[in-house]
Amino acid sequence: MIPRYTRPAMGRLWEPENRFQKWLDVELAVCEAWAELGEIPGEALEVIREKARFDVARIDEIERTVKHDVIAFLTSVAEFIGPESRFVHKALTSSDVVDTALSLLMREAADLVIADIEALMEVLKGHAFRYRNAVCMGRSHGVHAEPTTFGLKFALWYEDARRNLARMRRSREVINIGKISGAVGTFSNMPPVLEEMVCRRLGLAPEPVATQVIQRDRHAEYMTALALVAASVEKIAVELRHLQRTEVLEAEEPFTAGQKGSSAMPHKRNPVGSENLSGLARVVRSNALAALEDIALWHERDISHSSVERVIIPDSTILVDYMLHRLTGMLRDLHVYPGRMMANMDRSHGLYNSQRVMLALVGKGLSREEAYALVQRNAMESWRQDVGFLGLLIKDSDVRKHLSEEELRELFELTYYLRHVDYIYGRVFGEGKA
Repeated sequence: MIPRYTRPAMGRLWEPENRFQKWLDVELAVCEAWAELGEIPGEALEVIREKARFDVARIDEIERTVKHDVIAFLTSVAEFIGPESRFVHKALTSSDVVDTALSLLMREAADLVIADIEALMEVLKGHAFRYRNAVCMGRSHGVHAEPTTFGLKFALWYEDARRNLARMRRSREVINIGKISGAVGTFSNMPPVLEEMVCRRLGLAPEPVATQVIQRDRHAEYMTALALVAASVEKIAVELRHLQRTEVLEAEEPFTAGQKGSSAMPHKRNPVGSENLSGLARVVRSNALAALEDIALWHERDISHSSVERVIIPDSTILVDYMLHRLTGMLRDLHVYPGRMMANMDRSHGLYNSQRVMLALVGKGLSREEAYALVQRNAMESWRQDVGFLGLLIKDSDVRKHLSEEELRELFELTYYLRHVDYIYGRVFGEGKA
């Protein structure tokens, strides 16, 4: 049974209460640094630490008048602190606080996504070994190609997830940046050491050179990493949708007690989870494009990026968190039908052995073109007559001039196609290579 999405942590992370708390964390870190530099009296800092808080409803009320969220926030904080609030926001511009706090939020969101990917990888690895030797038909263009194993699909997705994990970890570091350098990033009213002190307190690295904002290629890289995670989720979802088709039915999403697939047709068991994931991936990808559009700002800053980011960053992190959670649940309880896999292999009459036969003929001295023509002639006849490919080859005198019946039957041995599976597993999971 797929567990319900009961992970409110990501959504809660982006609630106004937490967002303003991060702003306050930055402001307090700045006050502490100023105090350490002797610019704020120790007694004032103690009052600020003790009394600093905010009221979300009050911030909203003030903002309706001042039309500026940071000023509304600072006004609310000042109402709690009293006269010592004059030391709060000393020499800062709004983006010093907002951008640095956003980095803190994005870092926390990245940690949640990273944990989600790790949980998915655990399920993928489990299925890779569970179905390591479950033979199924490999398809190219949706048409039977050559045999593979069902476990190799999961090994492939595991490797995809590992790359996504590396991307998310890398993008976490790219966005783990603070900026406390004033109106246009020149430290006009504070010493550069202040930024270093604040960032150290917050576990951030200082932006080496800034304008009024942290540069948005960082955010775009982060959003692109999320888009790639979503694309990998969709990649799996599309495969599951194909595997659940009635004509294939080699695997199927969990279908829980009481679930209904159609308002009109009681027999339906539709891949609705995979379809949902495909749709949500489109949203995350489009958000990454919006993040790329945010990179180019007027001069040292305009505000065109701000309204975009208030939508795309919370939405994409929440969506990817949900997508990973839902996919992990679906795969954990996936219905797998190895018997159907073998039955589907038989539907193409052994035609997947065509390359082996062609190469064997080439090995007997025929040109590739001659061998291809001989094999294709029998393959097409197999399709037309709906009969076994091996039998036609055995009856073909032109083929038998070069290959005996025993040799032909040996070419149809299924184990030949699986002899390097262990080697691939060794490369992916670090086992000894066969």
